[in-house]
Amino acid sequence: SRLIHGTVIAGSVGLVSVGIYVTIGVILGALAGFYRGWGDLVISRGIEVVICFPTLFLIIMIVGVLQEPSIYLIMIALGLIRWTGVARLVRGEILKTMSEEYVSAAKAMGLPTTRIIFRHILPNSIAPVFVSASFGVAGAILVESSLSFLGFGVAPPTASWGEILRQGKEFVNEGMYHLVWAPGICIFVTVTMFNLVGEGLRDALDPKLRR
Repeated sequence: SRLIHGTVIAGSVGLVSVGIYVTIGVILGALAGFYRGWGDLVISRGIEVVICFPTLFLIIMIVGVLQEPSIYLIMIALGLIRWTGVARLVRGEILKTMSEEYVSAAKAMGLPTTRIIFRHILPNSIAPVFVSASFGVAGAILVESSLSFLGFGVAPPTASWGEILRQGKEFVNEGMYHLVWAPGICIFVTVTMFNLVGEGLRDALDPKLRR
């Protein structure tokens, strides 16, 4: 029953944190790619600064300062740190899409900028984001499990795979290996599954990789 509840925690962390940083990354990447100039320069420099922060150690520092381990804190921290990859991806796709004729036609018709971005450019540039999001869910689950294993994640008695693994290792010397194997297998299978989904989406969405 604790493993099943750990699935809820892992899924919540993965989906919510990915939802946060995909939203931030898509908006900032779209603005940088569309407006270029100073806006692109400022956002690109901001991406370079944020991308230098090591995610795991930064979250440990935040949790250590606040001294209140919380699942919501992990979700928000992951969302505010890992948006850089999506922003760079969207920016590159939009720079490529901006040269298409239908974008020039939309500008010539005098359509509002927001409509051009969110109606004509983003729908044709968003496909690689789904691939990144799938890999992001796997990464977020792995980070949450690592934090819980180190004691910086979900506070007991809330069940998390990392917390179950941390408690189970204390009974390995007594021969209770299943207390370590069970959460370890759950983490491995879930992370591998999302990585395989991401690779499948990448192959399906990229014509160059189709066989």
